[in-house]
Amino acid sequence: MFALKKTITPFILPPGIFILVIILVSLVMVYRKRWKLGLVNLIVGLMLWALSTVPLANFLIHGLESDYSIPANPSGDVIILLGGGMVEGVPDLTGTSTPSPSTMGRIVTAVRLYRRLGLPIIVTGGRVYDDADSAVATIAKRFLMDLGVPERLITVEDRARDTAQNARLTSAICRQQGFSKPILLTAAYHLTRARMAFDAAGMQVTPIPAYFLGSRNIPNTWRHLLPRAATLHTSANALHEYIGILYYRLVGP
Repeated sequence: MFALKKTITPFILPPGIFILVIILVSLVMVYRKRWKLGLVNLIVGLMLWALSTVPLANFLIHGLESDYSIPANPSGDVIILLGGGMVEGVPDLTGTSTPSPSTMGRIVTAVRLYRRLGLPIIVTGGRVYDDADSAVATIAKRFLMDLGVPERLITVEDRARDTAQNARLTSAICRQQGFSKPILLTAAYHLTRARMAFDAAGMQVTPIPAYFLGSRNIPNTWRHLLPRAATLHTSANALHEYIGILYYRLVGP
């Protein structure tokens, strides 16, 4: 009964319910001899299903994460923490709005790294949209302080709206404050594009992954083929990075 429940649930929730509808509609079209439109719909449904499964999501994300590992003895003179979004207008213990899950994972690793190395932190991230109620870096600073990082060791860069601006503005801060060996902390899948941006800004960094999304050395079973929103989100993150890397190579950060 438990296995049946776990099998049915992904097809009741998005994206499974939409995949199921698309595939059923495509089969109806094929039955009515609308071959081309039915085939297109079927391909779309199967592609969406594939992107929502663990094997394809892992394949896509591994292409971005495989070059990175967690060093045994990291070293540097400052930690650059890249923000990754926020949840606006929600209540919190010490204010309003919170870091997104992506940003939260980076914050937690930054604090753990701070406790090991005692380094100052530059946190970067502004208002992506003008109507945002706060900058990502401002919220991240509040959480860093709540988790024990002294305010005097936190520098906020709250103007950057994308990775390229993160790199340019924090590189300028590093030069102003005399830092020459920054540790770049962000999600593992984001590190390649982030390093390209910092290279373009003329700043050499030591990349350290805050976390990984791709499972390693875990055999795939039937449950990994069920469509899930979180897995689709992983695939979307990977595709976003591949597009960004291609853009950087063609146009530049």
